[in-house]
Amino acid sequence: MRLENKRAIVTGGGSGIGQAIARRFAAEGARVAVFDMNADAAAETLKRLPEGRHLSMAVDIGDSAAVDAAVAQAVKAFGGIDVLVNNAGTGRGPNDGSNELYAGQAERAAQIARGETPTAHPDQTIHMSDEGWQHVLNVNLNGAFWCARAVVRQMAKDNRPGSIINIASTSSVSGEGPIHYVTSKAAVVGLTRGLARELSSRGIRVNAINPGPTNTPIMQSIPDEAVKALEANIPLGRMADPMEVANAALFLASDESSYATGSTVTVNGGTWFL
Repeated sequence: MRLENKRAIVTGGGSGIGQAIARRFAAEGARVAVFDMNADAAAETLKRLPEGRHLSMAVDIGDSAAVDAAVAQAVKAFGGIDVLVNNAGTGRGPNDGSNELYAGQAERAAQIARGETPTAHPDQTIHMSDEGWQHVLNVNLNGAFWCARAVVRQMAKDNRPGSIINIASTSSVSGEGPIHYVTSKAAVVGLTRGLARELSSRGIRVNAINPGPTNTPIMQSIPDEAVKALEANIPLGRMADPMEVANAALFLASDESSYATGSTVTVNGGTWFL
């Protein structure tokens, strides 16, 4: 098994990509700690893992103290941590203009489809609240850093190598999507590169995955018209299955990627070719 005796934390493991990664890792021999805001969702993922000494817990990764406590609990249960997957994230915050963004995008797509000159504007920035902006940055960027910091402290204490995998997004390059989400995911790629350079002397590898549109609960919250327009621009003609992203995470967590650090693996159905 490719992750035999490895101990992993997967944040946002209650659904979507996170759940797929937790299942893939456990199937390859890892012990997995599933972190999620929703305790019931984390527990449901736990039920789907093969028999083993796994655990689940409710964790708000936007709270640094909560992250430290949860990582300490996982370390106590497992004896250490070898792999961290920073998957937890959000694409929406309070009063963040998302409704205006998606409505404007859908209307522009409809106007183009009708052969009209597009006049609709996907104005999100105009409607963005401070709270909405800060919420998404706090979860997607600060949460990733706080989880990495807590795990790296333990890896350094144990003097053990390890692997950190940050789930970013192709939005980090294309600029497509909610502006706070785009910004946060671009920052996650920067965090990945900075950590990779800093931690290489400790044998801790840090890489990112840029998934394209993936069939997850976040995507299911987007209006159907916007999803159809999105899929029409994907060369492979569909969104990714979460397990397809999990397979990339498995590679980065395993010794097969022992010379990869600071890299970003793209799993996007060929969207770059547009």
